[in-house]
Amino acid sequence: MPLIKNISHLLASGLVCLLLVTPLINAHAQIVSTDTLLAQMQSETVRSTLLIQLQREEFKEQLTLLGVDPKEAITRVQNLTAEEVLALNKQIDELPVGSGANLLGAALFIFTLFVITDVIGATDIFPFIRPAAR
Repeated sequence: MPLIKNISHLLASGLVCLLLVTPLINAHAQIVSTDTLLAQMQSETVRSTLLIQLQREEFKEQLTLLGVDPKEAITRVQNLTAEEVLALNKQIDELPVGSGANLLGAALFIFTLFVITDVIGATDIFPFIRPAAR
């Protein structure tokens, strides 16, 4: 009996020490609005649409003519925030339709986006652009 008592006392002491050492984890629950969920779903849908457009040959050709690696463009679109994706889609939607103007405009917008990120120092795609001093 004393052996079982000692083992149970040792086990209880170990559990108490474990509870004291283990940090308490607080869970934070929030109510997520429908608008937030819809915006998130919309941005993911737009992102996939943009990635599909970037896979098209004529789009790749336009990017290459502008000096942008199509693989780099795909990586950049994948790394855009939800707000940036929606802004890019809005820009593309506002372009005139017909004879490749949509593709050319989107390619120019992506090129401009790359130039801006090079200027602020977030990327180093174009060697002729020096990042702004911080």
